[in-house]
This record gives sequence, structure tokens and C-alpha cells, in this order.
Amino acid sequence: MLALAVAVLTLGAQHAATPAAHAAPLATVNAVEGPPQGNVVIEWNRTLLNVVRTPHAQPATIHPTRNFAIMSAAVYDAVNAISRAHPLYGTSFTAPRDASRPAAAAAAAHDTLTALYPAHKASLDRQLSSDLAGIPDGRAKQEGIKVGAQAARAIIALRAHDGADATPPPYTTTGKPGDYRSTPPAFKAPEFTQWGKVTPFLLRTGHQFRPAAPPPLSSSAYATAINEVKNIGAARSTTRTAEQTTLAKLWSAPAQNYWYDVAQQVALARHSDLDQSADLFALLNLTVADATIGIYDAKYTYRFWRPITAIRLAAGNPQVKRDPAWTPLVTTPPDPSYPGMHSDISTAAATVLAGFYGDRNTFTLTSPATAGSPRPYTKPYTSLSATATEAGLSRIWGGVHTRLDHKSGNELGAAIARYALGQSKLAPAVPGSPTGKTPAGSASPASATVAVRDSKLGKILADGQGRTLYLFEADKGTSSTCYSACATAWPPLTTTGKPQAGSGASPALLGTTARTDHTTQVTYNGHPLYYFVTDVKPGDITGQGVDSFGAKWYVLNPKGNKIDTS
Repeated sequence: MLALAVAVLTLGAQHAATPAAHAAPLATVNAVEGPPQGNVVIEWNRTLLNVVRTPHAQPATIHPTRNFAIMSAAVYDAVNAISRAHPLYGTSFTAPRDASRPAAAAAAAHDTLTALYPAHKASLDRQLSSDLAGIPDGRAKQEGIKVGAQAARAIIALRAHDGADATPPPYTTTGKPGDYRSTPPAFKAPEFTQWGKVTPFLLRTGHQFRPAAPPPLSSSAYATAINEVKNIGAARSTTRTAEQTTLAKLWSAPAQNYWYDVAQQVALARHSDLDQSADLFALLNLTVADATIGIYDAKYTYRFWRPITAIRLAAGNPQVKRDPAWTPLVTTPPDPSYPGMHSDISTAAATVLAGFYGDRNTFTLTSPATAGSPRPYTKPYTSLSATATEAGLSRIWGGVHTRLDHKSGNELGAAIARYALGQSKLAPAVPGSPTGKTPAGSASPASATVAVRDSKLGKILADGQGRTLYLFEADKGTSSTCYSACATAWPPLTTTGKPQAGSGASPALLGTTARTDHTTQVTYNGHPLYYFVTDVKPGDITGQGVDSFGAKWYVLNPKGNKIDTS
């Protein structure tokens, strides 16, 4: 079950006293200021973050999330070609087992970045030389360098024709109420109009988890959302608190940059070694890249106007009163409003990080000093999911998104992250594949099986491979309440066909329920069914009686009732 997620959770457990879903907070570590402790994976991720933060370093029509994904995929392949811990993401090749993994990782990162940022070659060369100087000379070092170079060439070739270099098509507004148009003060042309069609790294297509359309302008839901941001997001709002104002400004930079920084801090605090870091940053960066592709697909599908336009024009709903002078606290980005990018990327990143380390981790974020705020503001955090929520809400407080944008972005990011965590191996999507990869928790591409097996608690429900299934007491009826970090620790049993009753199970008790992440979850006796990530072999029942995410979890008997051993 969830082979990659289980593997990385097992690795992370080596440094945690409790299961990942219940990990305790750690001391604050600031990865931007502190050394990477000899971990070249974290070091090169930091290097790329510094590059993309350099003015004019990033090509204007290439989204930086793609380059993070390319680099981390090459590093992942270089490390795993030697360790053979996981199947490779790109082209399979063999490497000597005694080759130096640090040399391979550093060379893979260097070679991808010099190909993507040739103007920075001199500084990247110096960093590679420094890394290699710390590795003893000899065959292992030289073989590692060769492996890294091979992995980099393979990934660069794999992504050579992914659509990222396509000329962004010009955007023309229809002028109709609700249709996006450029916003003041700069009235910049919409950005990344082509990005929703870029080939994803893990998803089958950019529209795989496209959210439903926003409610019509005439609806009360639309009016409520616009009026909320009109009040709290105005530059001179009297309802926004001082803290909300500070946080809106803190989160005003590109969303992904915060999460690259957070990942560095948490990986260092967890003492993740090179192999674990290669796994983490590959899955994180590929997921964030796909969340970016997915968000632009949705944005330019629905073309929904930004709050500043909706409030200044106030067309389509009499409950929204026109204010032609309204101005948001934060400058509006040059792309459509729906869904919200901060919500999407933050939820995707937080879900992946929680899959490795649990939700509770301590880290900090710092806003840069500006003319208006001469002193930087630093805030400590203790929860990944709460931080992701704050990131999304900050855009409402800043006046550039509505709660409708936030909700749809949150759901999109969660769906993409759970899909990524559910892959049995990191592998590129096959264009045109009718089924693609199996969604998280699925027993097969077609249908799931529920059967009865023997255990320490007697006869219990399991899937077709004997993996234990659970119910969640917080669920009401057949509706699942387990999403985001919860679904990372307790993946739902999903299916793309009619579930099948295996040995001992009753077909009459089997059913399904639709989840908000666009997957179908199997139910039994009205209970949505789940796995637990620390069950690694058939018959494991490590989740029995666990109190997690607000309620307890229990295995089920053949009648579909909980087995309470308390």
C-alpha cells in the first residue's frame, strides 16, 4: 500500500519517537541562515531557491516550479541508481553500488541547473567543486560524478518537449461580467497562459483534478465571498486585524518559495540524511510542479475576474455594491482569480511534508524588510496544515482572492498531493493513457476488493491483498471527513469500478461514496474504509484504537461493525 509513502514514512520514523502522524514539535531551525550539515540535497535546493529569487534570473515564461522538479528528479534518480532503494523516475540505468551518492547528487543538481540557468554556471561550478572537495578522491567519487551526469542528461531529455517552451497564447477578455481582465495598477498582461497544457510530472493531465466551476455571479455564495474580501481585504480596511495585515504582507511572495524554505528547515530539524532528502524533495517538488500546472489549467478554463474588478464594476449581483475606488492591501497578481494559487500550492506542499514527518513541526518564516516595514517580521509555526490554511486566508486578507478561490485551491492541492503520495513509484505520466496511474489507496486500476481475514483480533476486514481496513468514528453516515493531512496518514480505500466482495465479505454491505477530491471511496455497512500508513504488511493492525484527527479508528468485523478492544 502506497509503497513510496510507506517507504519514506519508514525512513522518517528512524528519527521520530512516535509515528509520523503524531510527531512531536522540534526545535526551530532556520534553513536559510544555518548550514546544510553536509546534506548536498538540501544545499542544492537552497541554491536553486536563491537563484529564482535573483531578479531576472528566471525566464519570464518558464514557471520556476518546473526547474525545481527537474533538478530534484535528477538527484532522486542519481541517488537511487546507486542505492537501488526505489525504481528510478526517468530512464532506468545501472550504477555501481559503491559509487558515491553525495557526488552523484551534487553532480546531478549541478548539471541540471547549469543547463537551466547557463548564466549562473560560474557560481554553480564553484559550488560543485566545493562539494566534491569534501569527498575522498578515488573510483567511488568518479563513478558518482558519472551517475549524476547521466541522471541529469536523462531528465533534461525527458522534459525537452513538455510544452514549457511554447509561446504563451495572448489573452483577450470578452468584457462580460465575471470574465477576467487585467488589473490595476500596472494592468500587466496575464501570465503563464500556456502553463495548464504543460506535461505534468506525475498527473496524467493538467485537468485531472480540475475543480468545479465557481458559482454564478447572481448567486448568494458569490455575493457573500465578494463582500467579505471587499470589507477585510481593502487597503484601508477597518475590519482586518493588525496581525492579519502583517500576515497578508508576509505571504505576498510566490507561494512555492515559502514551502521550499519550510521543507529545508523541517528536513534539517528531522536530521534527514541524503537518501531521505532525495526522496522528500523529489516528491515535494514534483507535486508542487503539478499543482502549478493544475492551477493554471483551472484558472484559464474559468477565467474568473479578480476581486478588484468585481468590486469596482459590481455587475451581475445587486447584493454587491459598486465601489470604483476600492483598492486591495496587496497588489493583485496578473492571472485569473479562481482557484487560489497560495491555497493550492500550500495545501499540496503541506500534505506531502506531513506524509513524511507528520503535521506537527516547528519552523519559521520571515518577511523581508521594505521601505514601509524597515524591520523584517519573523513568525514561528508548529503545524504544516495550519500554515497552509493561513497562507490561503492571507490572500483574502490581502484583497486578491475570495473564499471561493481559497476553498477550490485547497481542494485541488489536496487531491494532487494525495495522488502523488499514492503512487507505487515516481514515474512520468504516460500521455494518452486511458487509466494512468492508480489513485491513492486503490486496490487496482479497475476495482477494489473487500474480504475477511484472520488477525490477533479475530476475523477482520481487509483488502484483496490482506491489508487491514479501518473505520473513522468522526465520519457521519457514508460521508468521509478525512482529508488533507488526515488522508495522508489514513489513505482512503478508493476504486474506479464497482467494489468486489472477497472471501467472507457480504456483497450487500458493500457500497461507495463520492469524495470531494473527485475519487470514489469504498464503504462497508455504511462506513467509509481506510488504511493506516504504519501497517506495512498483511495482518498489521497498528491503527487499532488510535485517537487521531479528532476521533478514534477501529478495525471492522465481517458485519462491518467496529471491534472495540478498550
